[in-house]
Amino acid sequence: MKTMYGRQFATMVGMVLLSFLMLGASFATLSYQYTIREKKDTLERNAKYIAQFTSDSIQAAPQGVGSYVWQSSAFQSYLNSVAKVSDTHIMVATPEGTILYATTGDGELSGMRYAELPQEMVERVAAGSYVGITDLGGLYSEPRYLVGLAVTSATGHLQGLVLVSCPVSNISGMWRDLSAILLVTALAVILIAAIISSVTSMRQSKPIKEIAAAARQFGLGELNVRVDVGPRRDEVGELADAFNAMAESLSVGEQRRTEFIANVSHELKTPMTTIAGFADGILDGTIPRSQERHYLEIISSETRRLSRLVRSMLDLSRLQGDERAAQQQFDISETLLRTLVTLEGKVNAKNLEVDAQLPEDGPVPVWGDQDAITQVCYNLLDNAIKFSKEGGVLGIGVVTKGQKATITISNEGEAIPPEELSLVFDRFHKTDHSRSADRDGVGLGLYIVKTILNSHRENITCTSEDGVTKFIFTLTRA
Repeated sequence: MKTMYGRQFATMVGMVLLSFLMLGASFATLSYQYTIREKKDTLERNAKYIAQFTSDSIQAAPQGVGSYVWQSSAFQSYLNSVAKVSDTHIMVATPEGTILYATTGDGELSGMRYAELPQEMVERVAAGSYVGITDLGGLYSEPRYLVGLAVTSATGHLQGLVLVSCPVSNISGMWRDLSAILLVTALAVILIAAIISSVTSMRQSKPIKEIAAAARQFGLGELNVRVDVGPRRDEVGELADAFNAMAESLSVGEQRRTEFIANVSHELKTPMTTIAGFADGILDGTIPRSQERHYLEIISSETRRLSRLVRSMLDLSRLQGDERAAQQQFDISETLLRTLVTLEGKVNAKNLEVDAQLPEDGPVPVWGDQDAITQVCYNLLDNAIKFSKEGGVLGIGVVTKGQKATITISNEGEAIPPEELSLVFDRFHKTDHSRSADRDGVGLGLYIVKTILNSHRENITCTSEDGVTKFIFTLTRA
């Protein structure tokens, strides 16, 4: 069976059947042995009573009459009563094996009296006792379970033989009845187990088939496919939830990839169109020679912007390929100040006032990739300077608390609209949707910052209120 439903159904039925076969065999064996042991004990007990009664009767008989005690009505009545109560057949024989008396009732054959027992049986009983199944050399029409004991006097003299037997069917009857009950019960349980197994197997295999069908559709590009298995909380439900989560993640990833390609195309198309248009204008003489230098400067600026865009995308690809940033110890205050010095020209160009709130009690060592964190500081400071108002305040600060160092970079300028705050770290996002205000930017700076800090397992947030915009991120202290 190739289907999970068929395999589970067959496994369930097979296990139930095997369990009942093993249990039934064990139960049947134990019950049969118990029945045999009980019957054996009963026959041996009766044989001992009869042997003792016979020996006592012979001892109590007058001199010369003991050998004929079996002919008395009292003796015969006693044997017949015991045989009837115990549902057995009793025989008394001479030491030589001649049957002197056999009870009437079950097992007695015509002509059994004065018949001769097999010599082997006589020898075994005379030697002490015999227990087994036999037909006494044809005296019984079918095998019987028989116990034989020797009748001895007080001095140990052999006086006769006593044989007590019952039909084998009496022993096997109860065993057959128990086996029949067990068989009927087993069939009923197997039928119930088959029905339950069929229902449960179908219930388990159906959602898995639905998941497989959804996966095939998903593979064909239908990313909106989801699996609904109802309110299940078992492993199949977890599999469905995991599939839906994967589908949602891939769907979002595909949407972002599409947007990324569209944004890249737009970012590349705009400078390339500008470069091509102005270059063609210079070549075909549309642009006067007196203005060629101005347009060549525009072409150079757009070319550098293309270069920055390509370099940023390569950096972004490298950062996204790193699962975990390299860990080294460095002073974040020194890194922040050194980065600020590299941007001194831009700070002076806007006449910005720098407000540095750094710890006075020494360095603030942190763990991380120093080069990557330097790029974070550069991108955030460059962004803050770019959007600061003329003559505004550029703020930097480092605060330590517990195992974390909190770094803040702020600027005074136009506030970011509340609906834009959650988007500032997205790729190619600019608060100026016309993309004309920020000609030098490529829209990847803050996204790179977010990616670097994510690789450090750190957080960054942005607030913008009353004309003051703050970017706040954390690093783990060394």
